[in-house]
Amino acid sequence: MVKSIVIAGVGGQGTLFASTLIGEAATLKGFDVKVSEVHGMAQRGGSVITYVRFGKQVISPIIPVGEADVLIAFEQLEALRWAHYLKKGGILISNTQKIDPMPVITSSMQYPDDIIPELTGRIDNCIFMDASELAEQSGSIRTVNSVLIGRMARDSEIEKEIWLEALKKTAKPAFIDMNIKAFEAGYNYGV
Repeated sequence: MVKSIVIAGVGGQGTLFASTLIGEAATLKGFDVKVSEVHGMAQRGGSVITYVRFGKQVISPIIPVGEADVLIAFEQLEALRWAHYLKKGGILISNTQKIDPMPVITSSMQYPDDIIPELTGRIDNCIFMDASELAEQSGSIRTVNSVLIGRMARDSEIEKEIWLEALKKTAKPAFIDMNIKAFEAGYNYGV
């Protein structure tokens, strides 16, 4: 069986680090792994989406609409924008942070204020968390990715020790401890 994970965020939030971390953990577990990245004006705060697929044998890195097991969203609007990728019974793990896109900044539209109720009405398995606050408590807002991955890891088929080993291999040496603390905060969220 192949596990399909979509990671959605805004440029600069660490979605690429998140996909690398998941890929490394799955590789250490012995799975075949495929990763694909799509950048939409990422340098300007645009949407960034990555696909990670792992299993005994993975043919393509691309995840069709309606086939993702997990959607990890780094902010609410990205959760709404990419929710259609989740399969029935899939899990949404989303940061509650709101990042205004350019049309909101220029006042040509308003940021929707009903995203969480809309998503919980459509998706049975939603986990909303203030990953930004947990990241700051761990030492840096830049560890939101590790918080969200930590929460996903708790319910994955990959053991915690493997996740931590992958984190040590993926993070820059100066940021390993901070990322481990953030991962642990996500892993223990809601326990």
